[in-house]
Amino acid sequence: MGGKLTICAILLIYPGVYAQSSDRNNDGLEEKVEKLARVGSANAPSFSPDGSRIAFVGDLTGIPQVWVIPSRGGYPELVTNGNDPVTAARWSPKNENALGFVVAPGGGMNTQIYVVRPDGTDVKRVTAGGKESNTLAGWTHDGKRLMMGSNQRDPSAVDPYLTDPLSGKLDRLQAVPGFNSVEDVSRDGRFALISRVVSRSSNDLYLFNLETHREVQLTRHDGPGRYTGQFAADGRTVYLLSNRDSDLAAFARLAITTEGVAGPIELIAARGDADLDKFLLNEQGTLAVLVWNVGGRNELGFVRLPAGTMVRGPGLPAELVTGLAFSRDGRQLALTLTGSRAPSDLWVLNVDSNNLRQLTFSAHAGVKLADLVQPEFVTFSAQDDLPLSGWLYRPKGLGNHAPYVLSFHGGPESEERPGFRSDYQALLTQGIGVFAPNVRGSAGFGKRFENLDNGALRANAVKDIKACVDFLITKEFADPARVGIAGGSYGGYMTMAGVTEYPDLFAAAVDLYGIVNFETFFAHTEPWMAAVSKVKYGDPVLDEATLRTLSPIHKLDRIKAAIMVQHGANDTNVPVVEAEQIVRSLRERGVPVEYMLFADEGHGFRKQANQTKSTLGMVEFFAKHLAADVPIEAK
Repeated sequence: MGGKLTICAILLIYPGVYAQSSDRNNDGLEEKVEKLARVGSANAPSFSPDGSRIAFVGDLTGIPQVWVIPSRGGYPELVTNGNDPVTAARWSPKNENALGFVVAPGGGMNTQIYVVRPDGTDVKRVTAGGKESNTLAGWTHDGKRLMMGSNQRDPSAVDPYLTDPLSGKLDRLQAVPGFNSVEDVSRDGRFALISRVVSRSSNDLYLFNLETHREVQLTRHDGPGRYTGQFAADGRTVYLLSNRDSDLAAFARLAITTEGVAGPIELIAARGDADLDKFLLNEQGTLAVLVWNVGGRNELGFVRLPAGTMVRGPGLPAELVTGLAFSRDGRQLALTLTGSRAPSDLWVLNVDSNNLRQLTFSAHAGVKLADLVQPEFVTFSAQDDLPLSGWLYRPKGLGNHAPYVLSFHGGPESEERPGFRSDYQALLTQGIGVFAPNVRGSAGFGKRFENLDNGALRANAVKDIKACVDFLITKEFADPARVGIAGGSYGGYMTMAGVTEYPDLFAAAVDLYGIVNFETFFAHTEPWMAAVSKVKYGDPVLDEATLRTLSPIHKLDRIKAAIMVQHGANDTNVPVVEAEQIVRSLRERGVPVEYMLFADEGHGFRKQANQTKSTLGMVEFFAKHLAADVPIEAK
């Protein structure tokens, strides 16, 4: 649904043996959900300068914090121990005693940047600690400054900064519109590479001269475009992820003269069957690791530089790669791997031998990972014959005509992929299937597909909801009378759009921190979020009538489904006013609605205790309203 929840336990199921009474559906459910929600995670690896240790973000304490583990393997040591979740950690490439990390106070978006020694001492906040939003891209190559972004100057824009954590001096590079971030600084300190997002699904890279403060646009393009970049070791070549002149992203480069003039983009590696998710250069600039998105699953490739020789990567033990980090000497590559039956864990690849070994082993007490449900990749057609796809999780031991929940991802420029989902697996233990589609507007299928829902075209994305249900019914997977819908963030919008546009299709719905009213969303979201969202959703002034038509809040009288709403009180992305107006309006009409408000969460639920409560509430709700048939052995 929208947040990144962990989980999963499945007990032995024998076909044909079921309990039909809904009164028994909750037997042992709380215990199962707790086991699933307590499955741990480890992510965001970052090597110490000498490569002997790796910092990462893990939730062994129940709240994501910074940990350090020997890169050869061993017991992790806790570095931070706060009450607020940590979202990122980056080790200085030159200073063994400097770790930068990001904290989300109350789970909100006013993230703050700190530095700390790896033993947990000398914690220092670098940012102001107020309501502003701050981002951390990492350290400069000399290990002296943090590359960050902040909207402290103007709430409607995020400016790029270079920051000395020792002196506390924040050097703002520019004061310009858009969401700006420093992606890299050349090793000679002459140039910075800045990414600027003015509208969602499109950004540009700029070469910024740190001496003259002049910039050169490197990726001039028309329409949508996606670019990330890193400097080569000599600072005269920029390697790129680029989808210029192509629907799918590929690996490319461009040369820069000593005067800072950019040459044309040169393609190095492209695949007709895959989108490039991300890439990373080693410190020497001699090797790039490429992460390809092949039908929603990842494959690794390597490119020897500057020759551009392609080398195939090893097979992966899980479906997805969500994090990458080279050791400074380039001999080790840390990866975060996860999948439908694999919690998020750190692995280390020996670059010379191509040997891949697991470093962390996330706790999953009481959960047999091998028994979890792996989804099937399925394809179907929209009402206008546009090809669509999704991931189908079928309950074990149950045949056709089962209850199903249709789950929509956030974004909308995101992608449903076979990651580790405790909420999905918890539903499956109760005999409820999950269908998680990628309707138009989703990422991973090319920039044309990703932008088919912009502005007034969103009405077509809403029509895709019915196409998803039609697929489930036509294939006889789902019982037409027992279909639910759920999603988080933009997925919450699709949830409420589904129950208002197609009220006869759904028996129950769970809206997780979703948009319900574009007028109040634009008025109350983070100003920088509002500024970059006008192309994607529509301009709140120029497109007022369209946004009103697309807002479910004006159609709540159509709802026939049972409704549950969950939201974080500290959410400034989709503010809690979105939840409050749904709940208030339905209760004024005498329509039952269940409301769960989390006082210590923002946009999404990061703390295990809250993830457990959220998932338990959702599963109990769907089990009740979809009258699930649960295999007796699952009890």
